[in-house]
Amino acid sequence: MSKWFARLAALGVALLVAGQGAPAAHAQDPAAGKKIVRIGATQAMDSMNPFLAVRLVSTSIHRWMYGYLTVPDSKTLQPSADLAESWKTSEDGLTWTFTIRTAKWSDGKPITADDAAWTFNKMMTDEAAKTANGPAVENFESVTASGQELTIKLKSPQASMLENPVPIMPKHVWESVTDMANYDAEKYPAVSSGPYIAIEHKKDQYVKLQANPNYWRGAPKINELQVIFYDNPQAAVAGLKKGDIDLLGRMTPQEFEAIQNDPKIEAWNTQGRRASYLQINHGATTTDDKPTGDGHPALKDPKVRMAVHTAIDKQKLVDEVQNGLAKAADGSIVPPLYKEFFWEATGDKKVTYDVAKANKILDDAGYKKGADGVRTMPDGKRKLEFRFTIHTETPIEDKLAEYLTAFLKEIGITLTTVKLDSSKFTDETGVTGNFDIAISGWSVNPDPEEIMATHLCSRRPAANGEGGGTESFYCDDTFEQLYKDQQKELDRPKRVELLKQMQERLYTDAPVIAIYYTNDLEGYRKDRITSITPIPEDKGLLYGGSGYWPFYTVDAKVTAASGGGAGGGSNTGLIAGIVGAVVVVGVGAFFLTRRRKSVADERE
Repeated sequence: MSKWFARLAALGVALLVAGQGAPAAHAQDPAAGKKIVRIGATQAMDSMNPFLAVRLVSTSIHRWMYGYLTVPDSKTLQPSADLAESWKTSEDGLTWTFTIRTAKWSDGKPITADDAAWTFNKMMTDEAAKTANGPAVENFESVTASGQELTIKLKSPQASMLENPVPIMPKHVWESVTDMANYDAEKYPAVSSGPYIAIEHKKDQYVKLQANPNYWRGAPKINELQVIFYDNPQAAVAGLKKGDIDLLGRMTPQEFEAIQNDPKIEAWNTQGRRASYLQINHGATTTDDKPTGDGHPALKDPKVRMAVHTAIDKQKLVDEVQNGLAKAADGSIVPPLYKEFFWEATGDKKVTYDVAKANKILDDAGYKKGADGVRTMPDGKRKLEFRFTIHTETPIEDKLAEYLTAFLKEIGITLTTVKLDSSKFTDETGVTGNFDIAISGWSVNPDPEEIMATHLCSRRPAANGEGGGTESFYCDDTFEQLYKDQQKELDRPKRVELLKQMQERLYTDAPVIAIYYTNDLEGYRKDRITSITPIPEDKGLLYGGSGYWPFYTVDAKVTAASGGGAGGGSNTGLIAGIVGAVVVVGVGAFFLTRRRKSVADERE
């Protein structure tokens, strides 16, 4: 069966269900009497396997499901106790001992240090298991367990040890997995240790999670959390306004403006934790340093990358693409939300919008304009015609593409937009290297070490296409040394300075070009959600936050049998609610087509 025929068939079934009438579905709703919160997401899970998953929605759901050694404190974002209730380190900083709290997995079995040791050792010995968080264990010499004590010996001191981003997995469930690269973890109910247990996943449609009665802090206030995947942002907004979902995060400015004046919706606008940037194919290679992909050779020249950077009017992008709800980026990939780590260029280092200067850079480097106004390589054999890769399902990227095309035309570069679905996008921009320039971005954690690690040599894909997790195909000796230096620097101010130097290196060498830092734009139904605590608690984020706190603390009204929305917990009602959103925007605009890995504006 062809993809499109299958989608049409699936949509036909959904429409048939919806046509049976929502009241009938609600009358038989098994969720009646429960507290259920439905979250809309404009991407789907790439994998239920935490060793492989990198999308924001996936890592968010996994944070709700699994415990970590530590978690960000809800007020300060500093590391605080989670599965590790205490820890100590040796004087030389090479040995860390964590005491794992006495708690239970959701299946009732005890959580021990052996679970954590197995998790880390699996990542240290299995390339596929490194896909999501490989750099987190690269400095580990050994990991052992004795009862509730976990001992990690390091190759060199590591300042970020308490910000380890790896979820601890139940050894008794996962040790039988022999092919991690192809393991989808679709067994329900999942065995987990966090606030929620995954009980159902319908690929590209929804994930259902149930409150975990064995959670060590105590069960959440609600009974069930549902994450509903929309492939069309307008449909998601329509679903929020209609009541099919209760909360929607990560909106574009245009979507946010559509809900600002709705009396039933709380509009949430705070400083965000991500940068949006252009990923430049400066000569993609694999971990064995072999060229890969078909990137334009001109982009290997740092002068061309500098000219491109100089030709971009970032403030105009903020004003007219982001409707003023962002900050122009004169820095790198760490957003200003994190004041301690944020670096911004000043003086001669600052790249300012200057078309004349950009043209001069290219003139001086020998890229001459032809009769058609398009430049060629110095040898005259190839024009400066670049592809700009964006996502099929993200309309704001179309607008961004229009502006960038106009900017680069002014300096003799032709930009042609290429639209790809999420799976293809990730493959081409993170594995095969079949792109020139692409839109990208990442949500930064309170400690920026992991986002820096996405630009390490080791994050490039292996020759066989496995592993990796690169955000730029970058491999630079200076950057690598700075990363190693900050890892072992235990003096915090000195470490902060090293991390800023890494940002400066990315800014000047330009494997990525930050264009703006977007605001966190969200909304939730005041008639459904009665309370929710952001992270950090003072003017923080909800769905876009760096921890589970908002969805552990959320409370809601009880779902009634005759209530509206997506029909509570029933599959029929869920499908009907999604179809209702489709009808609002037109049937032809909405298909659920996502598969693996990340949408660039939704990466973790």
